[in-house]
Amino acid sequence: MKLFITEKPSVAQQFAAAMDVDTRKWPKHDGYIETDRLIITWCVGHLVALSYPEAYDPALKKWDFSTLPFIPAEWKYEVSKSTEKQFQIVAGLLNRSDVDTIYVCTDSAREGEYIYRLVDMMAKVDPSKERRRVWIDSQTREEIRRGIREAKPDSAYDHLSEAAFSRAKEDYLMGINFSRALTLKYRNNLKKQLNIGPKEKVVIAVGRVMTCVLGMIVKREQEIRAFQKTTFYRIQGKFDIIEQGGPGAVYITADWKPSENSKFYPWTDIYDGKGFLLEGKAVQFMKRFMPFPDDAVVLKIEKRRETKNPPLLYNLAELQNDCAKLFKIDPDKTLAIAQELYEKKLTTYPRTDARVFSSAVAKEIDKNIRGVSGFAPAKDIAEQILTEGRFKNIVKTKYTDDKKISDHYAIIPTGQGEREFASLSPLSKKVYELIVRRFLSIFMDSAVYEKLQAVFLVKEELFIVNTRALKTPGYLVVADPTYGERNDVVMAGNEQDAVVEKNNKIKTSRDTLGDHSVDDAKRLSEALLRLRKGQHVSLITLSVKPGETAPPKRYTSGSMILAMENAGNLIEDEDLRAQIKGAGIGTSATRAGILTKLVVDKYISLDKKTQILSPTKLGEYIAYYVKCSVPHLLNPKLTASWEMGLSEVAEGTLTEAEYMEKLEQFVREKTEKIRNL
Repeated sequence: MKLFITEKPSVAQQFAAAMDVDTRKWPKHDGYIETDRLIITWCVGHLVALSYPEAYDPALKKWDFSTLPFIPAEWKYEVSKSTEKQFQIVAGLLNRSDVDTIYVCTDSAREGEYIYRLVDMMAKVDPSKERRRVWIDSQTREEIRRGIREAKPDSAYDHLSEAAFSRAKEDYLMGINFSRALTLKYRNNLKKQLNIGPKEKVVIAVGRVMTCVLGMIVKREQEIRAFQKTTFYRIQGKFDIIEQGGPGAVYITADWKPSENSKFYPWTDIYDGKGFLLEGKAVQFMKRFMPFPDDAVVLKIEKRRETKNPPLLYNLAELQNDCAKLFKIDPDKTLAIAQELYEKKLTTYPRTDARVFSSAVAKEIDKNIRGVSGFAPAKDIAEQILTEGRFKNIVKTKYTDDKKISDHYAIIPTGQGEREFASLSPLSKKVYELIVRRFLSIFMDSAVYEKLQAVFLVKEELFIVNTRALKTPGYLVVADPTYGERNDVVMAGNEQDAVVEKNNKIKTSRDTLGDHSVDDAKRLSEALLRLRKGQHVSLITLSVKPGETAPPKRYTSGSMILAMENAGNLIEDEDLRAQIKGAGIGTSATRAGILTKLVVDKYISLDKKTQILSPTKLGEYIAYYVKCSVPHLLNPKLTASWEMGLSEVAEGTLTEAEYMEKLEQFVREKTEKIRNL
């Protein structure tokens, strides 16, 4: 008899359907499905967990420096009380005499492997029984059947299991020892500083990842507070860029650029080449050009084409970031939706760091495209991609790279689940559309812009305008759901204010020409592209525009997820940064939960409307005490390097024993340091 063990009841149902099990035909059982040829059962998340210190010795329940550091010589585990019933059901099935082959179907990742291995260990399953690992990227019928057909011996994933056990022990040792040590050392100080009563309980909770993230948020807040705003005054010129004497008028705004040849000011009056430090100086400068209009000449005109390629596919971090920006939802909510889409067979496995296909998937990607052609927002584009064969060479592009995939490829639509789509909430439908649009965009052409820089000379002073005209929209047509509702088909992304006068009507726009009619935008674009060096134009007027320097931005829940994924970029030392390139803080499966825990513990606050993160007073004090005692915990370098070590264990280049030896030494040294402070 074959036994299939999944991670959730819903996944068990998907496996049953994929293997043509008619659940109405067979008698119902509590906690499993059984037919004449197979059994399917499930966990409900973690059924087994590491035991707390008091399980080793009741005296360890009391927090005391004399019992620290606590590092077990032999690790103990226990069945979670809330799931004990299901554990007994699963353990009984695993040990049934007629079960000779066990198919491990928990989530195809480090944590999924850990969930099963713990159950197998606690149930004391006969080692002679065959165990095969089902590794899948989606829950479609075809993928499940392929995963079962190609299942490898579970022993092939022993290194992954070792990394999972090491990760759990690492979090346990750091959390137990540093939380207890820091609480014992600083809780009285913390109570005084926060005006907490002497009898109230105060705990300084510390974690390898969560404390580092807290430190990043606190550091950003301190940078914002230390920031000193500088106000400056820009000079802007309004130019008629039609050749003098020509018909009509087309206006554009250009910024004055301080230069060494200027006769009208000393450099000490200017802030960072942007404008005057004093408004009076700016007004005085402007008066030197009066009366208007004034003669101007095109000193320089530079035109060049710029192509913008479709972005890489979504991984979980990128999807969480975009959903935070577009829909103002936190990473936990995005993960829940991505998991829902996966379980309803609409998309592939969500907990992935990869942003590319595997070569095997790329060779059959037309199936996915055909599948989404029934999705209304994607229908026309999908059909165009299929008709023109745009998918045929995708295997040779940057969007296909087996070397950039560890466990799973990027999040893409499966092309299935049309019935399930109707049952989605409006928000889930939006997230699905986002994934579909990103997926289809990689088969489209690049967007092509005509970038232009014009330099005007007026009385030996320079005025510069940078702009760009969108020549070919390419992938933007599908990647941006609002494309076509705007008037930037002719011109987009104007980096300066633009003004067009036609029939004595003036329209202005900043950054884009979305407020212009297509005719006006086209006229401005054509006038800019006709400009030539030496051409005489007119300076119509000057104006003073106040500006100010901006402080660093607070992290949002989405940008924090990306910062955690790219922790190596936060390291200043170039050699160290290169050494841990690709290592992040936490994993795609845990990052959202880390932020949620910090919010629940009231170490940080999350503005649900803006998704902006900021530290609480409690969080700032804790970060301060950690900085005084174990500053390594606040350093992304250390946290990312531990994660890289786990990756090496999973790859087999570092043994579990070597990893644990380094970890235990670190815990001993830092706990002793806290004690002796």
